[in-house]
Amino acid sequence: MASSVTKVISFEDLKALLGKSEHLFLVDVRTKDEVDKGYIQGSVHIPLDTVDAAFSMAPDKFKEKYKVTKPLCDAPELVFYCMMGMRGTTATNKAYELGYVNARNYTGGYKEWSVKEKK
Repeated sequence: MASSVTKVISFEDLKALLGKSEHLFLVDVRTKDEVDKGYIQGSVHIPLDTVDAAFSMAPDKFKEKYKVTKPLCDAPELVFYCMMGMRGTTATNKAYELGYVNARNYTGGYKEWSVKEKK
């Protein structure tokens, strides 16, 4: 079962990646209303109910829709997040099912991020 292989990333590790990694692909799976109230800088908004379709798209269609290059299945730093971790877990598991072997979930979600970043 995919959920047993879900990898997670901590606030500290994500913050470090945001500061140094050019390969980080950070995906916000919350609703548009949630994102409108705040998000982690540099993230791409792909709502949870569209993750399967988005990551199944051809690279050119993905770029056209999301204005960023679709990550490869072996992308080293693919991270999903939501508000508190549950939807991020679902999205991470879906990514694994689609072959994204390094997908991780930021379990603290935007709730933890906004507290620690004083947003």
